[in-house]
Amino acid sequence: MELIRGLHNLKKQPGCILTIGNFDGVHLGHQEILKKLVSKSKKMGLPSLVVSFSVTPETFFGRPKARLSSFRDKHLFLESMGVDKHLLIRFNKGFSELSASSFINQILVGKIGVKYCFIGDDFRFGKGRLGDFSMLKAASHENNYTIEKLNSVLLDGLRVSSSAVRNFLTDGNFTGAEKFLGRPFSISGKVAHGDKLGRTIGFPTANISIHRKLSPILGVYSVLVKLKSQTYNGVCNVGKRPTLGGKKTLLEVFIFDFNEEIYGEYVTVIFKQKCREEKKFESFDELKTQIKKDVEKSRLFFQNNIS
Repeated sequence: MELIRGLHNLKKQPGCILTIGNFDGVHLGHQEILKKLVSKSKKMGLPSLVVSFSVTPETFFGRPKARLSSFRDKHLFLESMGVDKHLLIRFNKGFSELSASSFINQILVGKIGVKYCFIGDDFRFGKGRLGDFSMLKAASHENNYTIEKLNSVLLDGLRVSSSAVRNFLTDGNFTGAEKFLGRPFSISGKVAHGDKLGRTIGFPTANISIHRKLSPILGVYSVLVKLKSQTYNGVCNVGKRPTLGGKKTLLEVFIFDFNEEIYGEYVTVIFKQKCREEKKFESFDELKTQIKKDVEKSRLFFQNNIS
């Protein structure tokens, strides 16, 4: 799949099958849109193109949300769905002030060359979010493209959305999150060097940079760790480590029965159970005692939930 960073890097094309959105988490609702996108692309013999944003509109307007997936993971998932091109647009002041009609004429028609477009039922665009399906439909006839609105996917009477997945994660409901995502919730990243305090108390951790100011999960969790072709059990902490005076949100995972140097390796941490909230302990010894309890709780969880 071709990654195009910015409209200025988009080469002239005869047309494309398009969809637009943040696609955070690439949940089941997103997947339905992507399936139709790829299918229509093959039928019409035109490339499928997904437009997403490097800075989301919510973040630009000061209403950031915790990201469910890193850009890398989102891009790889789009690729696995069979998408041909991924256009990444930086949402900035100029883009935010583009009128809805200018967005259609200058961007969708003039620059992207849309021939068929799929949008979700809540899609809005243009300055003041004044653009909607009816405006796209009205402009489609004179600009020779087709627009199709797709209804939200419902599960158990609930609309599948990134916000719903975040709510599940906040509640520690990983079964609900997995149902809406179509796969277990996970965080991937490279193992980086940390302060190595864990090994001084018998719990050496792999430190994974998550590159997020806001995390959809915070606390201590029982996890699976996928490394290369192997899967291990473990316990991880996502937070700022208040006992140690931390300021930055980190993911640290203690892998059970494991003693290898894995710095620089790419790992995936799959969340299975929330053990507790993160808290500040009065001493390092109290923290050590609690970690032992967390490990025991997680070992018991995996003993009772062998798949």
